[in-house]
Amino acid sequence: MKTRTKMLVGVVLLSLSTLSIAGTGGDLTAIATTITTQANAVAKLLSVLSYVAGVGFAMAGILQLKAHKENPQQVPLSKPVVMIVVAACLLFLPTILTTAGASIFGSSATSAATAGGGAGLSGQ
Repeated sequence: MKTRTKMLVGVVLLSLSTLSIAGTGGDLTAIATTITTQANAVAKLLSVLSYVAGVGFAMAGILQLKAHKENPQQVPLSKPVVMIVVAACLLFLPTILTTAGASIFGSSATSAATAGGGAGLSGQ
């Protein structure tokens, strides 16, 4: 029963994605623009989720630190420390990804595409 449900959900999602691409007019440029727009939206969603999870881990780490203070035998100190380190990593993840993307691909996508990427194709 579960595999049927998973297959049904997969077929519905595939058909919806096909309809969204088909709704762009079928032009390759329009499809590329739609995919780029959706990729930017997914990146923003992951950034927001990273911030929310980071704040959640920080709050949980602080609560675990309080629990360790009240009963050090029950809660080891490593648990809140690890949660706070994970929170810091999640809070800095969007900044690190932005910096790494600018370092690897240039400050914008057009500069990476036009900065000599097709020098051998022009016949010069």
